[in-house]
Formats: sequence, structure tokens, C-alpha cells
Amino acid sequence: MSKVISVTNQKGGVGKTTTCFNLAAYLADGGKKVLVIDMDPQGNASTSLGVDATDDQNTVYDALLGDVELSEAIYPSCVPGLDTIPSNEDLADAEVNLVYADKREKVLKEQLDKIKDNYDYVFIDCPPSLGLLTVNALTASDTIIVPIQCEFFALVGLSQLMNTVRLIKKNLNPDIEIEGVLLTMKDNRSNLVAQVSEEIRKYFKAKVYDTYIPRNIRLAESPSHGKPILLYDNRSKGAQAYKDLCAEFLKKQPKK
Repeated sequence: MSKVISVTNQKGGVGKTTTCFNLAAYLADGGKKVLVIDMDPQGNASTSLGVDATDDQNTVYDALLGDVELSEAIYPSCVPGLDTIPSNEDLADAEVNLVYADKREKVLKEQLDKIKDNYDYVFIDCPPSLGLLTVNALTASDTIIVPIQCEFFALVGLSQLMNTVRLIKKNLNPDIEIEGVLLTMKDNRSNLVAQVSEEIRKYFKAKVYDTYIPRNIRLAESPSHGKPILLYDNRSKGAQAYKDLCAEFLKKQPKK
């Protein structure tokens, strides 16, 4: 049985996309069948997996508009066992087009339900906003992972995200839950980082992963090479962090 997970935070620059494609890569490397759906118009998740959406490729935008089936927009990534559905800047127009769609909040879910059982895990990289694209992703998801940067401003707007999740749970997807909260870009030398981390753990309690993602230059470099950190530098600190996150993620999954 497949699990659909949205990686979301309406604040940009928190390691959302980095977490999405790197966690997916390590799960695939461990033998899981994984799909990444790039719901961010910047298209960084798909390009970081070696899939660059060109004019002649189908994208998630084409599927949301109903021009193609979601299954027709799946491409193999550079990691065996990991597929991706790419996006590009065209997806920015989807917010406007979906406004007039029938069941506009459930367009992605209805398409995804047809293919999700082909995978163990489906990850959705959400845009850094709480518009219709994110609503579609959350409506289609079983759980969410929330990456949070360890700085003061990361706490600003967090209540807005949680309120959106509550509204989704009440009106569109009663089964959605928080999979986990991930502390990212953590620098243990800072007292402020320790204070912010403590506040996040007070708020989310056991949902916060023990694993945290440090600041790491190799993590920042890998997307420009079209590779996850698994393939770019598997011995870096960033790679070890996502390897540990993968192990912790799997340990918390219900036994089948």
C-alpha cells in the first residue's frame, strides 16, 4: 500500500525541496519504489534528479489541466527505482486555471489515485505558498513533512501553515496527519538555534525528527549537477544526515 507525503512549508529557503528529493533518493537506493511529484513552478526537485522538463515533455501542469494522464508525465530519474513527474514555470498558471475547474481542490488526488499504488512512497514537493497547488497536494496526501530552518523567522507563519492543514483536515482530507518535522540548516554553535529548536520541539513534541540537517556546502552544490547528494557526494555530512533521516523515517513507519 502506497503512502503519499507532501513536503511543505510556505516559507522559502528552508530546505523543503532538498529534503524532498534527497529523502526520496535514499529510500529508492534502499530498494523502495518511489515517485517525486514536482508541484513547485521552479522545477528544482525534478532538475535535481536529472529530469529537466523541456517543451516536448509532459509535466504535472499538463496533467492538472487534463491534457494528459498523470501516468503520461512520469520519467525515470538518475536514481534507479525513483521516478519523477517534472514541472516548469508553466505551472505558475495553474493557480488561475484551477480556479474554474470542477472539484478544483481534488484535481491532483483524482489523477494520483490511479497510479499511486505502483509505488511504496509518493513525495510531493509543494510550492512555497498556500495557494491551490499546495491545497491540491495536501488533499492528495496521507501525511506531511515540514522542514523548518533553525532561525527566528522560521517560526513566523508556522501557525498559518498549521491552520491550513486543519482546514484541509476538516473540509477536504480528514485523514491527513503530520508525518514529521525536520530541523534544517542547523548550526549548533548558535544559542539562537538552540532556543528555536527547543520551541519547535515544544510545539510539535514527538513529531520532530531526532535527525537534523546541518548547513553543508555539498548539499547546496548537488542540484546544480542534476544529482541528489547520494550520487554527488555520499560521504559528506549532508549525505550522512539524509541517510540517517531515511533510517529514522523507515523506523517510524507502521509495520505491515
